[in-house]
This record gives sequence, structure tokens and C-alpha cells, in this order.
Amino acid sequence: MVVLAIGDVVGKTGCNFLRDRLPKLKRLKGIDVVIANGENSADGNGITKSTIDFLFASGVDVITTGNHAFRRKESYDLYDEYEYLIRPANYPDSTTPGHGMTILDMGKYRLAVINLMGNAFMEVSLECPFHTADKFIAKAKKENINIIIVDFHAEATGEKRAMGYYLDGRVSAMFGTHTHVQTADATILPNGTGYITDVGMTGTIHSVLGVKPEIIIRKFKEKLPQRFELATGECKMNAVLMELDEKSGKTFSIEAIEIR
Repeated sequence: MVVLAIGDVVGKTGCNFLRDRLPKLKRLKGIDVVIANGENSADGNGITKSTIDFLFASGVDVITTGNHAFRRKESYDLYDEYEYLIRPANYPDSTTPGHGMTILDMGKYRLAVINLMGNAFMEVSLECPFHTADKFIAKAKKENINIIIVDFHAEATGEKRAMGYYLDGRVSAMFGTHTHVQTADATILPNGTGYITDVGMTGTIHSVLGVKPEIIIRKFKEKLPQRFELATGECKMNAVLMELDEKSGKTFSIEAIEIR
């Protein structure tokens, strides 16, 4: 089975570029499942019904999110409406809409996608992602699913690396999101788990995380809030391509890619 995980899709620019490039890539690489982080898919952060529908119609199978999952109040009900839209599992279930894991039934096989969020250097502190991972892996195993993929949305490299080794041999793959910069460490860990610290971003190349550089520079210099505007120009789609063994659930090939 071939799985493609796409880095944070930023705004209308990123959504349009994904739609333009993804169908051809799926045919070329024989991709079975596409997972994309969509928490920035709406202009100005967050996610909306229109961007959810757009990503699904463009060939994405599962949309994951992160710290901007609930940036827009109008998105709250969408997490219960869409089965394949998930938010970090370590948000409190009692007060948070939606779910942190989804099971994709492909007929020949089923796979679970789990969304987690880190605590280091993030604006909110959630339930321990390590304990949450244990809980949701157990849920997936109870469903007799051995193909499990985790999007770990986190800031700190150390927290992501630690999670990778913590999950090694227990999940098929773990890919990091949030920093919008693709890391050069795509690998298969010792016990067969595919891993990359951060997949990267889908959006404008000459930008700061998809935003016009001058706005972010001004924010750092003046220490005042700024209205973010998406950068324009040449785009890229950062992703990681993984081949998984359907029986063992292990990764036997992983490659970080950049599509322009």
C-alpha cells in the first residue's frame, strides 16, 4: 500500500496548488491513500466547510489538523459532520467537538489515522500525547487494525523525535507537522515505523510559513500584532511518500518529496 502524507496546506494558494498537482502524482506513484494537514487551509488560519470540501474533492482521503483546528467557530460542528476530518486526540473529549482518530475502510484493508498534538512550546497544554497515543493505538488494535498512521502536530524537534521512537514498531508511520519546513530525516526506525520530523508545507515558496515575509519581519521588529496576508508566487507541495506492508503494517520505503 502506498500512502502520501502532505504537509500543512496554507490558504487558497496551497489548496489550488494541491488540486493542480495531486491527481497526476497519485496516478504516477500509484498512491492508495492521501492524508493532508488542513488546519491552515482557510485564508488567515483555520479550516472551513469550503476548504474541507475542496481538499476532499481534490483527492485527499483524510484531513488532519492541529493548534488552529478551532480557530474559527463556524468549524466546530464540522468535526462531527465529517468522518474523515480529525482533530488532535489529546483535546478533552468532554468539551471538544469531533474525534482524534478515523478508520479508513479500503475494502481490501483498513487503516487508522491518529492525530496528536505536542505540548512543548505550544500555546495550549493538552493531555500528554504519549499517554493519548497508547490509548488510541489500543483502540485501533481492538478493531484488528495493524496499519496505523500518526500525524504528530508539534513544535519541538525533540518531542517529535521522542514520539517517533516511542511509537516505533507499534504504528506503521509517524509524520510531523506544524513547522511548515520539511526536515531531512525521513527514515525507517529500527522496528519498522516510517518517520519524518516534519513533512513541510503546501503553499508559496518565497514566504514565511505561507505569509508575506515583510509582514512577519515587521511583527518581529515592532512586537505588535499584524494582519497576515498570504504570499503569492511560485508554489510547492511538501509531502512524504511511504510504502507499507499490508500484512505486517510496517513501512518498507519512505521518501520526502517536494513537488513544484
